[in-house]
Amino acid sequence: MDSMKGQGGIQMLLTAEQEARQIISNAKNLKLTRLKQAKEEAEREVKLYHSNMEAAHQKKISEVSAQIFGSSGSNVKRLDEETAMRIQSLKESASRVSSDVVAMLIKFSVAEYEAYEK
Repeated sequence: MDSMKGQGGIQMLLTAEQEARQIISNAKNLKLTRLKQAKEEAEREVKLYHSNMEAAHQKKISEVSAQIFGSSGSNVKRLDEETAMRIQSLKESASRVSSDVVAMLIKFSVAEYEAYEK
């Protein structure tokens, strides 16, 4: 009879050990699930923060560009007109002095040639 009680006690211990393993396994699985959820939530928050910061940055760039270049494009038109006027002025200056420059080059070349001949 004592061996029956011993057998029953051993069986009870084995059952309790198996239940304990099951509880630990469930706890580990629950912990992993919670960690995965926390990681996903953190990733979502990081993406949201990043997109908000990127939007704020793009807005700031737009504001600065509008201040620098003007929102209507009038500065671009003005710069195009100024550039065209400067180009025309340079062409006129070049045409006025080109004959003088050619004459100086010929004079220098002739002087060098004569110096070389001597």
